[in-house]
Amino acid sequence: MTTIEQQIEIAVPVSTVYDQWTQFEEFPSFMDGILEVRQLDATHLHWRAEVAGEVRDWNAEIVEQHPDRCVAWRSTSGKANHGEVRFESLDPGRTLVTLEQDVELEGIKERVGDALGMIESRARGDLQRFRDMIEGRGVASGGWRHDVPQDAHATGAPPTPAARAPVPDPDAVTLGRPTTGTAPQPDPDQPAPPITDVASDARRVP
Repeated sequence: MTTIEQQIEIAVPVSTVYDQWTQFEEFPSFMDGILEVRQLDATHLHWRAEVAGEVRDWNAEIVEQHPDRCVAWRSTSGKANHGEVRFESLDPGRTLVTLEQDVELEGIKERVGDALGMIESRARGDLQRFRDMIEGRGVASGGWRHDVPQDAHATGAPPTPAARAPVPDPDAVTLGRPTTGTAPQPDPDQPAPPITDVASDARRVP
């Protein structure tokens, strides 16, 4: 495994920078060579990228995540890689982002210094494009602020259930409309239940 590390300073508050980074499906908009990132659930992702002219697919899982602090991952299929992105507030309007990634190099061509330099250059370019995007917007397009404990997968604990899910239909909530099924209807052949004086019963002492 080979480790690369890149840092960049972003003129945006740390909460905004972190929230934008959690929008994994937007990674292709600033990551070179990434064709698609699909969110499978709260902690699992499917990646598709073009590498050296070949399209490769792999899966990854989030192994640790803490709002405004870090997101760590590891691959679960394909070529081994894992890493972490750390977020540090420098002041209320500036954030330092550090990307640390361990990658497995394959073959003689990928072991030469030029190949490693290309990986580092790509990571640096990805961070620069991310900075330009979030500084240009000024606000995040979304956010996911749940914790994923570091030992959640090691202990076999299930992932956080609030899996970046769509918001329920607001009309159904506001109007009290059931989202599934229908309310039971009274049987017209059955006599109506007796009316109880609730206020009177409430005052009775056993």
